[in-house]
Amino acid sequence: MKTKNNTFTRRAFSFLLVLLITCSLFPSNLSYANTANLDNTKTDWWLVRAKDHKAPGFNDKLGYKLEDYGGCCLGDTTRQVVYLTFDEGYENGYTSKILDVLKTQDVKAMFFVTLPYVKQNPDLIKRMYDEGHYVCNHTDHHLSMPSIATDENKFNTEITSVAEAYNQITGSQMPPFFRPPMGHYSQRSLAMTKALGYRTIFWSFAYCDWKPESQPEPTKAKQLMLDGLHNGAIYLLHAVSKTNAEVLGDFITEARQMGYTFELLPTT
Repeated sequence: MKTKNNTFTRRAFSFLLVLLITCSLFPSNLSYANTANLDNTKTDWWLVRAKDHKAPGFNDKLGYKLEDYGGCCLGDTTRQVVYLTFDEGYENGYTSKILDVLKTQDVKAMFFVTLPYVKQNPDLIKRMYDEGHYVCNHTDHHLSMPSIATDENKFNTEITSVAEAYNQITGSQMPPFFRPPMGHYSQRSLAMTKALGYRTIFWSFAYCDWKPESQPEPTKAKQLMLDGLHNGAIYLLHAVSKTNAEVLGDFITEARQMGYTFELLPTT
């Protein structure tokens, strides 16, 4: 029992250390006034896939550290753990099936939703909430956030309006996670997002699944998803994808057979 306790303590410490490194929080007194001088150059999120289930490479040419501004692209890299996230800009008829698979597999996921999605699909939002998933913020109009970072009110409303609509449906506060549309960000937009109390969640795996008229072949897609597994992986998937709805259950099963578990990122 002593050995188990010591192991648990070491794992807990390692996990907390990872969170401090990859998802660090801003001081509570951060405001728009002290973000105005930050660089607002638009940057596209990108990664370079690695082989042998190693973590991918990310943009290392920034003049600042993502973690200093609440940016997060990996979870606990000390374990074979995966965090599933789905972006939801509009409903294409597959979210219910995805939720069915997640329920059968006993996996919780994060759904990043826009305001139109929330308003048009309150029953799905309520189901996500009731089944223990995180419903998170993907803005109102799906704009490039650096393009509006010079207008504090417009920037903030893009985010707060989604949280307000979510609260009206569920009676609860929206989990403090934000995904920037199109993966566009700047030092200033990251800081402004953090000033609103959100962590910006990027990803360490994604593939071309967002075009309904040009869906990936299921067998190849599932293999690509399996090949992309790595410790602390944050998967970006799109719920408009017919392929994702078809292969998700098998992907989860086979990933578990490889030793991976599926979890939610902690809110604190």
